[in-house]
Amino acid sequence: MTFAIAARVLAQLRRDHRTVAMLVVMPALLVTLMWWMFAETPETFDRVGGALLAVFPSIIMFIVTSVATLRERSSGTLSRLFTLPMGKLDFLLGYALAFALIAVVQAAVVVSIALYALDLDIRGQAWQLGVVAVLDGVLGTALGLLASAFASTEFQAVQMMPAVMIPQLLLCGLLVPRDHLPAVLQAVSDVLPLSYAVDAVGGVAIGRGFGQGAGTDALVVLAFILAALAFAAATLRRRTP
Repeated sequence: MTFAIAARVLAQLRRDHRTVAMLVVMPALLVTLMWWMFAETPETFDRVGGALLAVFPSIIMFIVTSVATLRERSSGTLSRLFTLPMGKLDFLLGYALAFALIAVVQAAVVVSIALYALDLDIRGQAWQLGVVAVLDGVLGTALGLLASAFASTEFQAVQMMPAVMIPQLLLCGLLVPRDHLPAVLQAVSDVLPLSYAVDAVGGVAIGRGFGQGAGTDALVVLAFILAALAFAAATLRRRTP
C-alpha cells in the first residue's frame, strides 16, 4: 500500500507542472538570488550558501506537503483510501517516499547549480552535500505531514509555516552562529531539526564529512524525520471536522 500511495502521489504531481516547478526549480532560483545579492562579496555567499541548501528545500517541501495532505483529507479522499486495507502510517510513508524521490531531483538540481554555476566554495564531497540536501527536503516533507494533522483548512496549513519554520530559520545558525546565541535561545536551537540540517550541510562544506561529524548531524535529521512521521501517524485525522 505504501508504494501504491507513492505512485498515486507521483502521478498527481506529474499532472501538476506548476507544483513540480516550485519543488524542483524554486530552491535553485532562491539560491541564485542570494548569490546575486552577494555578488560583490562572494565570501559571504560561500559562508551562507551551504546553509541555504538546507533551508530553502525544507521550507518549500513543508508548504507543498502540508497543503497537499490537508486537501486529501478535506476532499474526503483520505476517508475513501482508509476503506482499503491501509493504515495511517502506510499513507504517510507513501507520501514521504514520493516526495523523497522529488527531493532527490531537487537536491541534484540545486547542488549542481550552486557548485558548478554559482561557484559555491566547499571543501567536502559533492555527493555528501547532495545526500544531506535530500535529507533536508524529506525533513520538510515530514514536518509538513505532521503540521497538516493539526490543520482544518488549507489556509491553516499555510499558517503553520511561519509558526513551525520561521523560528527554526532564525535559530538554525543561518543569521547568527548558534554558539553566539543567548543561552536560552541556544538551548531552544539545540532541539530544532533545522539546526542539525544546517549543521550537516555546514560540516560537509568545511570538509568535516560524514566520518568527522556531519554524519552524526545527518543521523539526527533522519531521527527527526522518523519521529515526525510516527507522531503524524498518531495524530492524523481521516477528515476535517
